[in-house]
Amino acid sequence: MVARRLQTWAQLRPLLRVQPFQLDPVARRLAGAHTVGDLRTLARRRTPRSVFDYVDGAAEGEVSIRRARRVLRDLELQPSVLRDVGQVDLSTTILGTPAALPYVLAPTGFTRMMHQAGEVAVARSAQRHGVPYTLSTMGTTSIEALAAAVPGGRNWFGFYVWKDRAAGEDLMTRAREAGYETLVLTVDVPVGGARLRDNRNGFTIPPALTARTILDGAMHPRWWADFLTTEPIRFATFDSWGGTIEELAAHLFDPTVELDDLAWVREFWDGPLVVKGIQTVADAERVVGAGADAIVLSNHGGRQLDRAPVPLRLLPDVVQAVGDRAEVMVDTGFSSGADIVAGIALGASAVMLGRAYLYGLMAGGERGVDRMHEILTADILRTLQLLGVRSIAELTPAHVRLP
Repeated sequence: MVARRLQTWAQLRPLLRVQPFQLDPVARRLAGAHTVGDLRTLARRRTPRSVFDYVDGAAEGEVSIRRARRVLRDLELQPSVLRDVGQVDLSTTILGTPAALPYVLAPTGFTRMMHQAGEVAVARSAQRHGVPYTLSTMGTTSIEALAAAVPGGRNWFGFYVWKDRAAGEDLMTRAREAGYETLVLTVDVPVGGARLRDNRNGFTIPPALTARTILDGAMHPRWWADFLTTEPIRFATFDSWGGTIEELAAHLFDPTVELDDLAWVREFWDGPLVVKGIQTVADAERVVGAGADAIVLSNHGGRQLDRAPVPLRLLPDVVQAVGDRAEVMVDTGFSSGADIVAGIALGASAVMLGRAYLYGLMAGGERGVDRMHEILTADILRTLQLLGVRSIAELTPAHVRLP
């Protein structure tokens, strides 16, 4: 028999923890986010379906992104115990310059559509947390405006080769003159992927006012209020567009780009050159042989060719082939500090993140991006300590077993 008795108020009082009510709704919302997945849930609630699906979706049957996430989910981390991890160094070097954390914020288009603060908010957050931010050619903030707003940041420029080569030359010249540190040339978009979520949602840039979007707006009044009362969403590097993403890619991007065009890029860009969108060992060797300072193993977040290779699986072979001549970065599917640690352990100099920071931006603007950095910083620190590793530099392939 268990003896029972009521506890006295004096015994219960020390157990009561009354939390003060947070008046700021953004702070209150973000305080409950403990993972990037939590930020995704908040983002889904706060943005129209078509905007959220543009960020969240991928190409065709979305097989590529599911495979990438499955590999990250199923990999095995190999810890070593009885090691002093009282002090852990999360910093690293990316393209010869120190970074506080081992990741880069990737170029993403149309960022003011996710939140009116747009690219400037993301770049400011990146500067505060000591990581590079990449402004996209398809951005909604101009090259010069971002440089003026975040003059002390590690600003990179994400470049697509257009059919209008003179316009591309102008973009590279403007980025160089505005002090951008690195050019990221994306090479996996000769044509646009089939983004079926976007097609089914009737998604256009900027969002059109239709019966469907107006009805969705009733469910997301704050987003629509911002959309209708702030500076109109427009592209910063070319005239406005009123069609789908697929049609835009067909209109702008040059499908005839070849390896020899890297020499043309080098005529206008003498700083670090990163080539993003490499999906085979052979292409990694070709691009590094042509003068790239770094490559990004990427299938564009699963948004181009569905059933493309999983970048993380390619990483060890590519590092073995070209790692002594160029830095190798990786993206697609990374959404936690443990994911990032695994990528670095397998040989990447950095991981590129896209969706993760966009979820934060949609969830809470600039503070939402800050929250993503806080979550990932804590994740990385905890993962290193549990692995028995005292610095990013100590990670090796022995710490990871791929499925």
